[in-house]
Amino acid sequence: MSDAMEQQYTERLNRYVTAMRNGRPDRVPLRPFVAEFTAKYAGFTCQEVAHDYEKAFIAARRCAADFDWDAVVANMVYVWTGLTQAIGLKYYAVPGIDIPADTGFQYREPPETEAFMRPDEYDQLIDDPTAFLLNVWLPRVAADVVAPGVPNTTRNNLSFLKGGMAMLQYFTAFGPQIEALRRESGTVSAIAGIFKAPLDIIADKLRGYLGLTMDLIERPKKVLQACEALMPHLFHVALGGADPDRNVPIGFWMHRGCVPFISFEQFDQFYWPTLKPIIETLWANGCQTLFYAEGNWNAHLDRFAELPDQSIVYHIDQSDPFLAHKKLGHKFCLSGGVPNALLAYGTPDEVRACCKKLIDGVAADGGYIMDASAIVQNDATVENIRVMTEFTREYGVYSQAADAPPVPVRQIPFPPDDLPVIPAGRVAPGVCIPWEEKRAELPPITGDEELVRRVWEANDALAYTYIWQCLLSF
Repeated sequence: MSDAMEQQYTERLNRYVTAMRNGRPDRVPLRPFVAEFTAKYAGFTCQEVAHDYEKAFIAARRCAADFDWDAVVANMVYVWTGLTQAIGLKYYAVPGIDIPADTGFQYREPPETEAFMRPDEYDQLIDDPTAFLLNVWLPRVAADVVAPGVPNTTRNNLSFLKGGMAMLQYFTAFGPQIEALRRESGTVSAIAGIFKAPLDIIADKLRGYLGLTMDLIERPKKVLQACEALMPHLFHVALGGADPDRNVPIGFWMHRGCVPFISFEQFDQFYWPTLKPIIETLWANGCQTLFYAEGNWNAHLDRFAELPDQSIVYHIDQSDPFLAHKKLGHKFCLSGGVPNALLAYGTPDEVRACCKKLIDGVAADGGYIMDASAIVQNDATVENIRVMTEFTREYGVYSQAADAPPVPVRQIPFPPDDLPVIPAGRVAPGVCIPWEEKRAELPPITGDEELVRRVWEANDALAYTYIWQCLLSF
């Protein structure tokens, strides 16, 4: 990497991190979450970037270099449909197979009567979430996987073989992609790791939204217990994928926890008490969380303000940007707020006017990152994305001296008595088969038992990663 490119990368990282720590950098950072838009710009179809992640990587790097953004996601077309096809996942409509080749992949939620988790199965989930995912959930969502007790098949065996190797291949490819962004255009990788709220997991991938709404009324205690059982696992996955340098945040995709999907009372009873401790504990470990608040979360801004200063970056989708700034801007960085419909159907002058309004009203004192309201797909015009970029770069310059770049936060001093409580499950997070169970099956160990245990647990953790990433990332 040239010295000039490395200097540019350092400047962009400092600009991005300073804003995320609610400071005032030299100018407003640009961090568009561009997905299928990258395909459109690079001359690929949606099928190509969804089914061939190398083309998705190329498209992301091309946009990063040509638009000169500060930070991007290494691949915002995050679902690799080559992997979902390898294990037969039923809930994705794949471009070029189930839907037209130039339509972004779609999530297909089953009818309420065919939900991937039945209403009488909460106790199984609560007892051991990992075993439930492997034994009950995966056979229902993956066409080639058979449930325990059902005659085995070649396709079942191949689904784990191909799925595990494909996931390892895909995740391993992100390191070189992030390095290429840094080397080729001095661009920062915008996020690291993944997190979802316990209640969102139940609504998205287990009971479905309709099933959850019934359960909140008919079996609320079981819903709360299930959310609590999921908490340590979701925290474990989030922390395990976090940026080791504690610079960029963990991506938190917020789906169905806001009014009107659930009531405000249900938010306070189920969503917030099983989410807040995780965010606080991630911050206690030095990890910011990016609240990618899809939908309108205006009703819950006061709750988010309860979190420690700088612990989150709040992304504005349909929330009121100026209300969010009033309620949260003194504590947290904000991002987004440029409507996707405007980027798709508006005029360049309308885009400029929107960006000016956001910079004047939200970014004046720092702590703001320019982005669209939601993930940018291929309906956005290249001209409007370019206008958003160029206007922000020219107009979003701070007249006062920039704040000094913050020191990377590796660990936040958290008083032990104030540490939030994350329930401990019966089987620890990161584990499929506990070592104690495996040890009982082995003959007397004449050598180094600690060596055997360490290697066993490391390999067992790979299987744990596989099933939880199937749930969270695919």
